[in-house]
Amino acid sequence: MSGSTLSPVSQTDRILSLDLLRGIAVLGILVMNIQHFSMPTAAYINPSAYGDLNGLNRWVWIISHLLASRKFVSIFSMLFGGGVLLFTRRAEQKGLNSAALHYRRMGWLLIFGMMHGYLLWSGDILVTYSLCGMLLFLFRHLRPLKLGWISLAFFLVPILITLFFTWSMPYWPSESMRSTMESWMPEEQVVQHYLDVYRSGWLKQMELRIPETIFMQTALFFMETFWSTMAMMLLGMALFKWQVLSAERSSAFYIKMTFFGLAAGLFLSAIGVVLNFKKAWSMEFSMFLGSEFNYVGSVGTALGYVGIIMLISQSGRFKFCKKVLSSVGRMAFSSYILMTVAGTFIFYGHGLGLYGSVERIYQLVITLGIWILILIISPLWLKHFRFGPLEGLWRKLSYWNWKKL
Repeated sequence: MSGSTLSPVSQTDRILSLDLLRGIAVLGILVMNIQHFSMPTAAYINPSAYGDLNGLNRWVWIISHLLASRKFVSIFSMLFGGGVLLFTRRAEQKGLNSAALHYRRMGWLLIFGMMHGYLLWSGDILVTYSLCGMLLFLFRHLRPLKLGWISLAFFLVPILITLFFTWSMPYWPSESMRSTMESWMPEEQVVQHYLDVYRSGWLKQMELRIPETIFMQTALFFMETFWSTMAMMLLGMALFKWQVLSAERSSAFYIKMTFFGLAAGLFLSAIGVVLNFKKAWSMEFSMFLGSEFNYVGSVGTALGYVGIIMLISQSGRFKFCKKVLSSVGRMAFSSYILMTVAGTFIFYGHGLGLYGSVERIYQLVITLGIWILILIISPLWLKHFRFGPLEGLWRKLSYWNWKKL
């Protein structure tokens, strides 16, 4: 190894568009995560499973679904893919062992994710990111067009799995149908058990948090999240190589990207909403085939959002807003965990214990409050420190450099 000092990216090497995009994405993720924090898990995938779904609450769900569901996490995954390229390139430019650094970085992310999932909240995404990131490293030298085709192949796998489940459902054993229906539309006593457990203390919550986290990291990972996350990360690599994520393309390019992405994406997601309500959210349709409209549409909408944010990044306007939002992006890891800490404190029994008692319209108010907290904390923290608290720790562990970074 060369004599280059093991150290992370300097402030002057940062790309504004990536930080801005990451900041908006991590804030947007909370719009959906708040539903998981505040209500039984079934309500996240089936809004008719719990809570009022009339009037304003119905419209809050519809708008959140159209504008946020899968969209911001898709952007975040694209950025992760682009970030792997950026990280390894800079390491190699310094003559460092990019593979050793990358896998050490992913290993520590896996540990952080395990702690997040099992100790705080079962909806953790960090474990998925770390495992996908380990495989993603092998694709980093491919041409962008090839990355795009491989991304599409990964993206299609959950669709094929869903089509298989839809086709095979009439042949399922009665016990399989019963357990699947219980996860889709749990009975009153099951819902009450969720309320009792999550309104109780932290240790009691382990009764549900551990099996839910195991499900996320095993069955759901292999059926859906591994494939969809890899697809978006690979797409992010391609977009980064095409200079799309660094705001280096023309304004005309981003305008077209925004228009066609949003038009196609929102149209498909809206069709899914209409059909699911028409089918009264039946498990046979909505759990599988009915979810695919938003699965596909979310990519178009996410790309449309990228186009808008790149146009804003290119613009000389909104300097203060861009500075604040890019600060959130620089502290995305810390902000993500802070959202979990705030959300679980508000809703779980070791805090305010509001689990299951806050309607969707008021969940948005709480989301806004957490946003304001993060938007205030991030720029203030970065006035005094180079990195967010968890970002700094992650970097020191990754580079194994305990000097001041």
